[in-house]
Order: sequence, then structure tokens, then C-alpha cells
Amino acid sequence: MSFPVQKSDSEWQAQLSPAQFRILRQKGTEAPFSGEYDKHAPSSGAYTCAGCDAPLYTAKHKFSSGCGWPAFFDAVPGAVVRKEDKAFGMSRTEIVCANCGGHLGHVFKGEGYPTPTDERHCVNSVSLKFKAEDGGKKEEGK
Repeated sequence: MSFPVQKSDSEWQAQLSPAQFRILRQKGTEAPFSGEYDKHAPSSGAYTCAGCDAPLYTAKHKFSSGCGWPAFFDAVPGAVVRKEDKAFGMSRTEIVCANCGGHLGHVFKGEGYPTPTDERHCVNSVSLKFKAEDGGKKEEGK
């Protein structure tokens, strides 16, 4: 699959931290309960791709799932692409940034969370950046 933002591995490595490269470009996973956005609960703002800055989720999409990773019940329309992931002997739905193809995490359906979509987008914090509604990078005190 081709994405609008195309870079070589060396270009990505120059731009991203080692953890971001491992997760976004090599489909890694951060340890549960370790990410800065797991318990992050702003009332407004947007989560963007750490690789290309494309808007992915709004603060209103986020919910507390207790799973150890940031959880969202929906994405900005057209922001993520779903792909079948058969790694580790199981079938899951991987989600990637529609702009650069960066690995975000996985989406799970039918877990019974009281959300409008009954979906949980389980996303690595390292794959994200947060922008407060005023255009700032982070909302302090949250």
C-alpha cells in the first residue's frame, strides 16, 4: 500500500527517536501503562501522528479502558487505515496512519465498552503527539 508521505528508513531514523522508529516503522509495541498518553484526559485538542503530524484522534474520541494504552472509540474520518495482522498466530486488525503508514496499534470490536462504536483503538503513546486546541503541543496539568 502506498501512502502520501514516503521516506526511506534512514530518513525516518533521522527524524524519529529510536522508540518511535521501532513502533511506527517496525510495528513494535510499548509496554502497557508506560506511555505518556495512557491516562491523559484533556477536554479538547487533537492527537496527531508522531511521524507526520496528521490529525488522527480528537480528545473527545478518547476514553479510559484500563488496558494500559491510550484508547479511542473512533478516529478522524479517513485518518487511519485498517489492515489484517496475522502475526503471533492470531488474527487482529492493525491500524496505521493513512498519511505515512506509521503503525499506531490495533482496533478491537465488541468488548462491551459503553462507547458509540463498541470499538477500542488501542494506540501506542509513542505513535502520537498531542496538540491542545489553542495550537500548543501539550495541555499542562492533565
